[in-house]
Amino acid sequence: MRGSQHTNVIPVEVAKTLDGLFGERVRRSPESVAYRDYDDTTEEWRDYTWAEMERAVARWQAALSRENLSLGDRVAVMSRNCSQWVMFEQAALGLGLVVVPLYTEDRAENAAYCLQNAGVKLLLVEKLAQWEVFSSVQDQLTALSRIVIMTLLEENRYKAEDDRVIALSKWLPEQGSDAQHLNTDPHALATIIYTSGTTGRPKGVMLSHHNILTNAYGSAQVVIVTPDDLLLSFLPLSHTFERTSGYYVPMMCGATVAYARSIQLLQEDLLTIHPTILVSVPRIYERVYAGIRAKLAEGPALARKLFDLAVEVGYSRFEYQQERDSWHLSHLLWPLLDKLVARKLMDKLGGRLQQAMSGGAALSPEISRVFIGLGLPILQGYGMTESSPVVCANRLDNNLPSSVGQPIPGVEVKLGEHGALLVRGPNVMLGYWNNPEATRAIISDDGWLNSGDIASIDEQGRITITGRLKDIIVTSTGEKVPPADMEAAILQDPMFEQVMIIGEGRSYLSALVVLSKRGWERVAAQCQVAADPEQLAKNEQAKEVVLEIITRKIHEFPGYAKIYRVALIPELWTVTNEMLTPTLKLKRSKILEHYKDEIKHLYAGH
Repeated sequence: MRGSQHTNVIPVEVAKTLDGLFGERVRRSPESVAYRDYDDTTEEWRDYTWAEMERAVARWQAALSRENLSLGDRVAVMSRNCSQWVMFEQAALGLGLVVVPLYTEDRAENAAYCLQNAGVKLLLVEKLAQWEVFSSVQDQLTALSRIVIMTLLEENRYKAEDDRVIALSKWLPEQGSDAQHLNTDPHALATIIYTSGTTGRPKGVMLSHHNILTNAYGSAQVVIVTPDDLLLSFLPLSHTFERTSGYYVPMMCGATVAYARSIQLLQEDLLTIHPTILVSVPRIYERVYAGIRAKLAEGPALARKLFDLAVEVGYSRFEYQQERDSWHLSHLLWPLLDKLVARKLMDKLGGRLQQAMSGGAALSPEISRVFIGLGLPILQGYGMTESSPVVCANRLDNNLPSSVGQPIPGVEVKLGEHGALLVRGPNVMLGYWNNPEATRAIISDDGWLNSGDIASIDEQGRITITGRLKDIIVTSTGEKVPPADMEAAILQDPMFEQVMIIGEGRSYLSALVVLSKRGWERVAAQCQVAADPEQLAKNEQAKEVVLEIITRKIHEFPGYAKIYRVALIPELWTVTNEMLTPTLKLKRSKILEHYKDEIKHLYAGH
């Protein structure tokens, strides 16, 4: 077990506010390393101590103080994860301002809606290109009085065109006075986080200082984080999962956070940073798993058998340690299997990982079984932006991978109508910004938040998410099918990049399928044609090949969950082409609309 030291965890009542948490951490650990990020200019990693962060925050506050902003005014940040993101937010919170985080890859129309809806007065962006994207929607940004650009080289030209625009280097003074903490009300609004929503306009979730602080403290009781820990942060800080679990929890516990350069360079950064804790969404684990399977498929059969044996023995040991199974003689093989198989995988993840969190979506039990079997304890949890976000999580000593664990301290749960998971606690949002109707629709008069997810709760209080009220497919025969589970099963094969099951109101299920590069090549080889996605998408034999593979992947699902037809989609679904949310979830309604002709063909004559 990891150390049970909670002595360095800052209690909610001591912190009072999020900027108060920062101030108390500075007081307790001034010379400890707070953050580490990569300097593109020097091409080196740089450390910032808590004391250095406080001096930087004072400079940012001095700059913000010149902008004629009042307590409660909204300011926005649109940047990748970096120390400057933290400096900006802490400076703003300390002045009683409300922070609105935006996704760096969001569409201009969507980001502009959020800025205008929240009445944002100041926007910090990382690059000039991000601001230029807004050129087509300038008429929607009437409330903005200042745009600060971190890397702006042609400032004079832009000053002439728009005197609101300024380079960070010109905007920041050389130094500030003492860091300020003007707001003393824990229940004051701290941030408005716009849900990336798979349908309709995003809604602004209003979270108070107290909402987030209590959630971070409850999370820190479940997942033990110590001052010796080092986290590698790569999920966007604009997402509440990363913001609470990968930013406020480490601050509360005195751990160090390193900011990855990008998802593309994540493998390199893991080997450089050697993190002890990883906070991630399932897609990252799925990609690592698919890579392992692809490499094994190319190697000798003995390597595959050795790998499978290591997972089997390792997972059996895990079940024994969790007191759900007895000791087996095969466990004696573990030191050898660890050396030959497991250690090699762990070394690729930096060699020091002691625990990994997974949230934001369901993680396939098969994938968690592989990682846990090979020695990486993945702790799956569940939450939503409206609950700050963590509702429940597995513990190291009570880890049931098929569940999302027990509620964290301070959070209550129960099942409502249709088995919907209801949540209540100090972490539940203040409401939706300027949208009382939507607030009333999701929070009852006695404070229960309707998650919209269907769940079961066992005798130990462990929660299992079994579906989503809105995402359940109801066929014309009345069968109810949770598509996400089937999609996860199919995506275990590295030949698949993306899959969406369809069939609402239809007599049978079909699938829209995007293959990986390997997948296109494999199908082309079987059909003895060129590996051209555009041509293969029209090839009936290729569709039959893919359908056969899918059928094998979902053979354990009920008979009514059979997929009868597939449409091959030659282009990837991305955030840029609006088929994915910024957290890489399928925008189901958008995909249905975009591929209505293909879908019509799938059901022609039925």
